[in-house]
Amino acid sequence: MKNFKFKYCNNLYSYSRFITNEVFVGEIPLGKNNPIRLQSMTNTDTLDTNGSVEQCIKIFDAGADYVRLTVQTNKHAENLKNIKDELIKKGYDKPLIADVHFNANIAETSAKIVEKVRINPGNYSDKKTSENETYNEQQFESEIVKIEEKFSKLIEICKKNKTVLRIGSNHGSLSNRIISKYGDTPEGMVESVFEFLRIAKKNNFDDIVISLKSSNTRVMVFAYRLLKNRMLLEKMNFPIHLGVTEAGDSDDGRIKSAVGIGTLLIDGIGDTIRVSLTEEPEAEIPVAKQIVEYIATKKEEQVSEFDFKLTNNPFEYSKRNSIIVDNIGGNNFPVVIADLSDKEIINDKDIIELSFELKPIENQWIRKDNSPDYIYIGNSDINLSYNKGLKIIKNYLNHNLKSEFVLFDSIDIYMESKIKGEKINFIEIDNSGNYCEKIVNFKKEKNIVFILKNDNINFVAKQRKFIQFIDNKQINAPVISKKVYFDNFNETLIKSSIDFGPLLIDGLIDGAIISNNKILNGKLVDIVFGIFQASRSRVFKTEYISCPSCGRTLFDIQEVTTKIKKLTNHLKGLKIGIMGCIVNGPGEMSDADYGYVGTGIDKVSLYKGQQIVKKSIPSKNAVDELIKLIKENGDWIES
Repeated sequence: MKNFKFKYCNNLYSYSRFITNEVFVGEIPLGKNNPIRLQSMTNTDTLDTNGSVEQCIKIFDAGADYVRLTVQTNKHAENLKNIKDELIKKGYDKPLIADVHFNANIAETSAKIVEKVRINPGNYSDKKTSENETYNEQQFESEIVKIEEKFSKLIEICKKNKTVLRIGSNHGSLSNRIISKYGDTPEGMVESVFEFLRIAKKNNFDDIVISLKSSNTRVMVFAYRLLKNRMLLEKMNFPIHLGVTEAGDSDDGRIKSAVGIGTLLIDGIGDTIRVSLTEEPEAEIPVAKQIVEYIATKKEEQVSEFDFKLTNNPFEYSKRNSIIVDNIGGNNFPVVIADLSDKEIINDKDIIELSFELKPIENQWIRKDNSPDYIYIGNSDINLSYNKGLKIIKNYLNHNLKSEFVLFDSIDIYMESKIKGEKINFIEIDNSGNYCEKIVNFKKEKNIVFILKNDNINFVAKQRKFIQFIDNKQINAPVISKKVYFDNFNETLIKSSIDFGPLLIDGLIDGAIISNNKILNGKLVDIVFGIFQASRSRVFKTEYISCPSCGRTLFDIQEVTTKIKKLTNHLKGLKIGIMGCIVNGPGEMSDADYGYVGTGIDKVSLYKGQQIVKKSIPSKNAVDELIKLIKENGDWIES
């Protein structure tokens, strides 16, 4: 990346881990060349010693390096010692982390007991209120003086006790002061952290880890990239903790986490991760392991770097400038192509599996929200009741079909072929080959779509390199990204999210194809749609922003999330936040349409956007009241 203004990683076109400072959390270091460390967080009350110890053991046994516990009061902080002592008695001496919000005194108490303390700069000294406050420059600076006074005291305690600090900014809990100057933006998240980092440097304290978490994967990725850029400019190199907050549960939560975390790990950013699922805490660790193990397969390569001019700003979203071919490219949503080319004959059952509905009266197939846009059949025969309603892509050798959409295996074959597609010619390119000279012939073509296939372990780097090359050559044909997998469903879900997520977050591709002959095609299509939704590229269903639960959670969030999803999963495009408490609740669901937030024991408040509309509703009535609120605002449709 030749333009230092945009530099945030070692190399865009080859995997290279960014080597940060080494920080010892107890006896388990992170950063430098250490493995990427895994962690989770208990959802027990930290005053419950036995319950907390039992859950810590489950998390450690699952493979975590660290466990974090919420600390709401000084009594909670003091009880960390009892938890730690009991764990040691049972043979567990791995580090504990205290999670502190709102109260500097609690952070100070915790720092004397555990190996690491997480503080949130958004509420450590500044206050977050519902009021829109404004600050002049003098008022803004005077608040920083107050922060320095409080934070310097904590630093001295950490130095004395060899305690590490995580300065963890959350998109949902930026202070009013920061928002007044920077807005609720990645820049605001970065500056919120940097105020504390400057104080730490002034006090010669380097035992720090940084996080910038968000439930919006785009915001998260751009914030971390901006952070790395700023650290490079200011000659800082603190290790990084990665996580997508409120990722949700089941496949959606795993895809969203892998997209956000994987996009950064692919570029070498990240020293420790936490996958935040609305499930039991120990369930997070196997997912984190899968992510880290896939990243571990990436290798540094010697690449002949073209004299590229970077065409996109890596700190904000913009879609690549491509022409429109049929419904592919331009500002259209990315398309999903199902690959049925491994079948000898394609029948109605295969199409129904892709969520199409057969309408005999209308003599056609009806596409649903989760049906693919195109179906690639290769050289297969078809035995369908009707073809109408389907966009079928055939291989150029398949002469049994009308040639509206045709795929050619290479540039040479396309150039030599006398038969072309009437609407789209898909040209499959293996970009490990010599495409550079031949590709310039397509500068003026108007119905070409490239299918970029690459099985190299550094899939993202290779795809990124090709797209940057054609952009520099001013070839603006749409690009579809394709990869073949040979894994089970869970592994394919994680790996494909890491492979395709970065390309979508940067707006580089116009569609995706995932192939795996071990998995039903309908399931593969579901994965692609899930990746599109998680990367905010194409919304096809209701989105749930649900937190993973912790000791602050005021209701059974897993049960409530399941109930809300069952009742509202037909509301396409609606975003619903389900938050256990108010620490990140209203802020983290900043772009949600509706919010369900725990605000007291068995009490819930409901939000429309950022506005609270119903306060302290009994939990037993809250879900019904949420449905009623959605209906009152005209956003309900019958399933």
